[in-house]
Amino acid sequence: MNKNTFLTGAGGFIGSHLTELLVERGYNVKAFVHYNSLNRWGWLECLEKNIQSRIEVVTGDICDPHGVKSAMKGCDTVFHLAALIGIPYSYRSPQSYVDTNVLGTLNVLQAAKENDVKKIIHTSTSEIYGTAQFVPITESHPVNPQSPYAATKASADFLALSFYRSFGLPVAVVRPFNTFGPRQSARAVIPSIIVQMLGGKKEIKLGSVAPTRDFTFVKDTANGFLLSALSKKNLGEITNLGTGCDISISELVWLIARLTGSKVKIITDKTRIRPEKSEVERLLADNSKAKELLGWTPKYTIEEGLRETIRFFKDNPGICKSEIYNV
Repeated sequence: MNKNTFLTGAGGFIGSHLTELLVERGYNVKAFVHYNSLNRWGWLECLEKNIQSRIEVVTGDICDPHGVKSAMKGCDTVFHLAALIGIPYSYRSPQSYVDTNVLGTLNVLQAAKENDVKKIIHTSTSEIYGTAQFVPITESHPVNPQSPYAATKASADFLALSFYRSFGLPVAVVRPFNTFGPRQSARAVIPSIIVQMLGGKKEIKLGSVAPTRDFTFVKDTANGFLLSALSKKNLGEITNLGTGCDISISELVWLIARLTGSKVKIITDKTRIRPEKSEVERLLADNSKAKELLGWTPKYTIEEGLRETIRFFKDNPGICKSEIYNV
């Protein structure tokens, strides 16, 4: 892997952890963050100053093909993480998801092709599988998107692989299962539960609590991205990043309650329930391919990851609005 890296979505949850890891490993990171008039860099702003000083931040929009191509110049390895990710919001604004997740990915792929990038790591999601038809879920599991978000991510995956097959673009697809950890927004279930408990709530508002998920700690996910870039075996391949263990949302609540010393009850909030045919009931990864091609295995148990996540939200009170449901 060459030293000059380009990272879209660098200011996001996983992106900021990956940026931090790359800098610590000695890579030159050009961090592409979404332009805003306040010049905010997202979660990159919370990194240690000695890490921040070694990052080249470039603002722009992946929906602008010319801006992406220009920003990518001189980079050898591209990590493409920029995306709209909130599933409930995709019910409200599906066009935005097509623009960002599909057309934005096209812009990144085309820019990588024209800039003669040596390798591009494209970010997928386990949501594209839909409810598990068999477990554990291998990379050959049928693709069955159940939300506009998942449909756009599946489209982006196929687009990325088509550039590998049609143009020889050196693409590898990483498919994380439910990543969690410090810096995740409260639109995700684990931060939502934690901030409600730390805020002293005795009634935890959630949607459906029966579905199970394979929760992977963000530092393991970030390491999977790095190993994917380093691998010589995964061009044109998809690799799951998951623990191989799942837990229901209700069981997750009681685990977090134990770790925070909280006594709570679960209240069903109808506004948080997905449409019936859109709910993904079970996700459980088969990670044997990642072990084989990348040499990747998760290091953190869910309890270890939750302890770090709880500590982060304790140390940063008010960073999420627990009283507001953020789609």
